[in-house]
Amino acid sequence: MYRSHNNGELRLDHVNQEVCLSGWVQKVRDKGFMIWVDLRDRYGITQLIFDGERSDVSLVENARTLGREFVIQVKGNVIEREAKNLQIPTGQIEILVTSMKILNSSKTPPFTIEDETDGGDELRMKYRYLDIRRNPVRENLVFRSKVTMAVRNYLSQEGFVDVETPYLIKSTPEGARDFVVPSRMNEGQFYALPQSPQTFKQLLMVGGLDKYFQIVKCFRDEDLRADRQPEFTQIDCEMAFVEQEDVLNAFEGLVRHLLQDIKGFKIEAFPRMTYEEAMRTYGNDKPDIRFDMKFGELNTLAQGKGFGVFDSQELVVGIAVPGCSEYSRKQIDQLIDFVKKPQIGANGLVWVKYNKDGSLKSSVDKFFGQEDLKSWALKVNANPGDLLLVMAGEAAKTRTQLSALRMEMAERLNLRNPAEFAPLWVVDFPLLEWDEETHRFHAMHHPFTSPKPEDMHLLDTEPGKVRANAYDMVLNGNEIGGGSIRIFDKATQSRMFDLLGFTKEEARNQFGFLMDAFEYGAPPHGGLAFGLDRLVAILGGQETIRDFIAFPKNNSGRDVMIDAPSPIDEEQLRELRLKLDL
Repeated sequence: MYRSHNNGELRLDHVNQEVCLSGWVQKVRDKGFMIWVDLRDRYGITQLIFDGERSDVSLVENARTLGREFVIQVKGNVIEREAKNLQIPTGQIEILVTSMKILNSSKTPPFTIEDETDGGDELRMKYRYLDIRRNPVRENLVFRSKVTMAVRNYLSQEGFVDVETPYLIKSTPEGARDFVVPSRMNEGQFYALPQSPQTFKQLLMVGGLDKYFQIVKCFRDEDLRADRQPEFTQIDCEMAFVEQEDVLNAFEGLVRHLLQDIKGFKIEAFPRMTYEEAMRTYGNDKPDIRFDMKFGELNTLAQGKGFGVFDSQELVVGIAVPGCSEYSRKQIDQLIDFVKKPQIGANGLVWVKYNKDGSLKSSVDKFFGQEDLKSWALKVNANPGDLLLVMAGEAAKTRTQLSALRMEMAERLNLRNPAEFAPLWVVDFPLLEWDEETHRFHAMHHPFTSPKPEDMHLLDTEPGKVRANAYDMVLNGNEIGGGSIRIFDKATQSRMFDLLGFTKEEARNQFGFLMDAFEYGAPPHGGLAFGLDRLVAILGGQETIRDFIAFPKNNSGRDVMIDAPSPIDEEQLRELRLKLDL
């Protein structure tokens, strides 16, 4: 056998036992007469000792040939350490080595295999198999496995059936760009990789499966950022004979279970907020409610006072930043520079210091007196010692800008505690959104989302006012899941395709199979899909999903380790008839 124990389990209780260990050489310390080696595996580090007096001389000489990341096997006796290291579980013992075998040598790694490494992101992604040896990366992958197993166990116990759906499907024009796969046997035709198993899980409900789930890879050919990859993993779920409340209760239970089981964090009911309220109060549809700083609209209090910057705008809105009334001019100027960044796009910022003595000092004292400023403070729920930050402009744009500033202030004040979890449901999204470029409606979620029953009458007259029977789960300012009650009758689905600009022929070509299925007794159904990568990252106290994916792509969508995507052989192109000059 290669090992009798792993490198994280030996303790004082094992003293005088003969053991066999294997692993990677983390560090070698040569004192001439004595050599210490830190041996590492997934489970921890055990110190080995090669002693010129107690070990064979040739064994000590062989130990001197060891380099970092050599793979070795040793046999020896567990002894008590003289200089104990209480920072690691095995720090009270060491192994007096009696024999050693080098299983594999190693080149010098391109970066240090330690918790704090000297390797940059791109270098570590190129040598990801080495990066995985580092504790933070390995622990993230183990943590992901723990979350995944907890999800599987919970859903299985709740009666959900795990069903695999196809990866080679039909391309559809809605949503992000598809990754397409040419078919050799069907000349000039292509499969698409699924952006989600949406239509298949609906067909499973038509098939009477009742409760379905799948932890499934999905693919989107779109621009990337820290929380987005071209391939990602969903916890995909669907239920039959349910209304919105049934779905919310089911998956609120799942997240409550994960928070309790994985993090020891207990939470009762999840708050609910309409899309309209979220946009009005926080400026975005996935607010972080771990901290306050709610928006206060100041139009009636701030306009008509002769300050043209406010008087000419659609919206004047502010927030109260706790405990920042003593900000210096330099600190305030930094905030003004922040909102003027191109990615924020604001023209400026008005500030009001609500001093601890109750007086107020602002950048617009020329136009507004103490009573005016006190009315602002009351509107934004400010207290003495707070700093009011006010912006003005076109309503939607200004709310987005102030939302970015709110999050920036939360970061500066360390209000986004990764060990605290604040979930909520956002409901009642618009069903449709108008696109000025194409001059047509697009589905806010997807074409299969049902309208709210009480808004059905607006479909023919004011479709832009129809609310969707849709919901998102938000956790710590991140959307971790979204879903809806689905359309389950052919007439409503056909009307939805009409509103989205599909011709009857296009709708038939793209989704005829689903429309046909609805004619064979489709049950009412709905569901939800969680982004597993994002959920795991947030539970792990981070927001960058790449750290929780074994082999991620970089920001250009490339796998720099295997060098993909890459050209393919001309013979393959010929077989696929993709090279027209052959």
